[in-house]
Amino acid sequence: MDIKINDIVGRRSYNCDLLFRVMEIHTIKGEKIVFLYGEDFRLCADAPYDDLIVMNQMERQRVQQEYRKLEEQSLQLFTQDVHLLRERQEYAATGGYAKQSSYFQIPGKVLHLDGDPTYLKKCLTLYEKVGVPVLGIHCNEKEMAGKIGGLIDYYRPDIIVITGHDAYSKAKGKMNDLNAYRHSKHFVQTVKEARRKIPHLDQLVIFAGACQSHFESLIHAGANFASSPSRINIHALDPVYIVAKISFTPFMERINVWDVLRNTLTGEKGLGGIETRGVLRTGMPYHPVEEE
Repeated sequence: MDIKINDIVGRRSYNCDLLFRVMEIHTIKGEKIVFLYGEDFRLCADAPYDDLIVMNQMERQRVQQEYRKLEEQSLQLFTQDVHLLRERQEYAATGGYAKQSSYFQIPGKVLHLDGDPTYLKKCLTLYEKVGVPVLGIHCNEKEMAGKIGGLIDYYRPDIIVITGHDAYSKAKGKMNDLNAYRHSKHFVQTVKEARRKIPHLDQLVIFAGACQSHFESLIHAGANFASSPSRINIHALDPVYIVAKISFTPFMERINVWDVLRNTLTGEKGLGGIETRGVLRTGMPYHPVEEE
């Protein structure tokens, strides 16, 4: 069966455990090499043409059904978490604000840069579902560092997500070599540029990284949260779960790292970070103007 651009394929050598979309096909030294993007995980990979098999609709549904179950479980836990956060904030605000007047709350604004337009669309749908204000920008990973400064000036976000696709290649170097990663160095440079604008870790919260990214370099560059401590794949929606928790946590409270990671699909092997303050703020009075 011929393999074409945008086909959904699996790798025979990995028992077709992940679904990939075909992005490019090249002939290198007489061998056909296919460039792949993960369908559900933020992974990019190269594979020999002969190692790939086009997944039919039934096979795709079988694999994706397993992912959907995990997503639903994670979303349910996360939704419960957000609901409890809001209940606690409402209780606190009732004592501190509602005795005097009605109050309002401003969750943290998110600027989400994503190297994959399909994943960006999935993330924006989830942000909308849980009520996080967000500006989503599709941007090639190599161009992010040059654009982040202007975007910060324009949007003035409380939280930034810098993500897309990444991968570690053993053939390019050891695990501690940043050059052995497809896009980690671009994520690192983007974080550094953002920190030049706003150095303080609690004035701008940053999540950075994708599948198998160089976690330590991203944290040292100034990210509050990053992937991937164990160099494993992370799910496409994991960044949303992390920053939504931060967006809905009051700025006077510190966020325990485990509280942020426990409802993600990947957990502490794929995600990590440092203690960070929330960014939600409560104000008063709230008197919406009614049209006459």
